[in-house]
Amino acid sequence: MERIFGRPIVTQEQMRTRIKDLGRQIASDYANKDLILVGILKGAFAFYADLARAIRIPLRVDFLVVSSYGSRAKTSGKVKMVTDLTENIAGRDVLLVEDIVDSGLTAQHLTKTLSKRKPKSIKVCALLNKPDRRQVTVHVDYVGFEIPDKYVIGYGLDYQQKYRNLPYLAVLDQVDEEGEAT
Repeated sequence: MERIFGRPIVTQEQMRTRIKDLGRQIASDYANKDLILVGILKGAFAFYADLARAIRIPLRVDFLVVSSYGSRAKTSGKVKMVTDLTENIAGRDVLLVEDIVDSGLTAQHLTKTLSKRKPKSIKVCALLNKPDRRQVTVHVDYVGFEIPDKYVIGYGLDYQQKYRNLPYLAVLDQVDEEGEAT
């Protein structure tokens, strides 16, 4: 049996509380608007589902599957859109829901790419913000938690496609500077 490793950094209860707060803020900011919530898969699936339920206004849902990591723990620096939206976003208010913004490359790429489709507005919501890793300038409009430059797993975030099912967020202790497990 494989051991799940990592030190908890954000508990399940802390996430519940913060996501409710984010949901209230987003509902207030988007009241009487045509909001489409776009989940960035795979990592944002758990956060996205909880956040969508916490936003108490009518909204549309859609998803993008994006890859910049492959099977490695370190970003490749290249963002690849694997699956596109099914909804037309022209004239709508779009909120991209990310698991984590670290390098900023994915959020920047998606914001630029989707802006070409003429949405009324486009903003970013991230469960986790890791500004110490930023490679490009990107604005995160809604942030669940700001975290230090550590590799985090759980609650949708993975290491080699594992540990997404942890109900909390944990620091993965055993990753070297190249982003590989030691």
